Amino acid sequence: MIGKIHLWLGLTAGLVVFLLGVTGCILAFETEIRNLTESYREVTPQNKNFLPPSELKVIAEQQLVSKKALGIEYPGKKKAALASYWDADKYEIVFIDPYDGGIQKHKNMKEDFFRFILDGHYYLWLPEETGRTIAASATLIFIGMMITGLILWWPKNKAAAKQRFSIKWTAKWRRKNYDLHNVLGFYMTWVAIFIALTGLVWGFDWFAKSAYWVTSGGQQMEEHEHPLSDTTAVAIYPHMADHLWQEHLPSVKSNESIGVYFASSNTDPIEIVVNHQPGSYYDSDFYHYDQNTAKELQAKGSWAGAFDKASTADKIVRMNYDMHTGAVLGLPGKIAAFFASLVAASLPITGFMIWWGRRKKNKTEKLLATTVE
Repeated sequence: MIGKIHLWLGLTAGLVVFLLGVTGCILAFETEIRNLTESYREVTPQNKNFLPPSELKVIAEQQLVSKKALGIEYPGKKKAALASYWDADKYEIVFIDPYDGGIQKHKNMKEDFFRFILDGHYYLWLPEETGRTIAASATLIFIGMMITGLILWWPKNKAAAKQRFSIKWTAKWRRKNYDLHNVLGFYMTWVAIFIALTGLVWGFDWFAKSAYWVTSGGQQMEEHEHPLSDTTAVAIYPHMADHLWQEHLPSVKSNESIGVYFASSNTDPIEIVVNHQPGSYYDSDFYHYDQNTAKELQAKGSWAGAFDKASTADKIVRMNYDMHTGAVLGLPGKIAAFFASLVAASLPITGFMIWWGRRKKNKTEKLLATTVE
């Protein structure tokens, strides 16, 4: 019975699991691949201060098709500053030398390779809601496959246990394929279960809210909401974003990044984001300020305030993407996520080959029996 459930779960979601596994492998090392292949992200450090956000904004808006920069990010002394704009139809980044304002690259992120892979991983290159639901459903089925697979793998005695932990490379290809499916599947399960669960947080709102309810001890997840600036106040600085950036800059270490996000309306706040571990996302502090008075304001939701002051449940929400890619554990975590995704992608193939081989064997046996009769 368990075998049939495992089989039908695999046949139902196998293709989607394969696509999610392959795209997940690539995304695990996105930062490292970008750093190796996108030389325009690097600049030569100079013995002078960075240009302020307001100046980089003006420079970027001469390049942007939208003619509007929503924010400026300074990733570090050896890195180009990023001026970005995004909406439902456009996503652009201008890479600028933060020392002299030179344009390094103007990139349409809609044509970016990793954005293409990310769209496949999240939505299977389908309309967002449809693709998201299919990918999440396949992930849920994959969890069922791992549970039933573990039950099928579990040895009934000590003699069987000896065959469950290693691949018999000297055996015929059918036995090797069987071992690849069972042995690699067993080792992969312990990492993949976390990858799958963190994937479900994006796939299903009910799962995200349930996970928050459990980790918070019964509290409801609060929707993210920016605070409002005082529209009756008069601006006390001509370039408020520059002032706030300067206020934060002394506390930002050389290996950390700082982002400045401008107010896009008269009620918006100015947002400052300090990332203590560039290359990951979770260890970031989010500050919001009145665009006129510079008064610090409190945003709502998990992505508000300093990471170390967030509740346990909010920390888990922030860590979700980095747990999904393994980045929360640094390079070892990414390597583990890569191989778990690779094995996950292989399981539908090796599983299908096992099923197909047995199917052919059964047909052959029936044919032989008929011939004998």
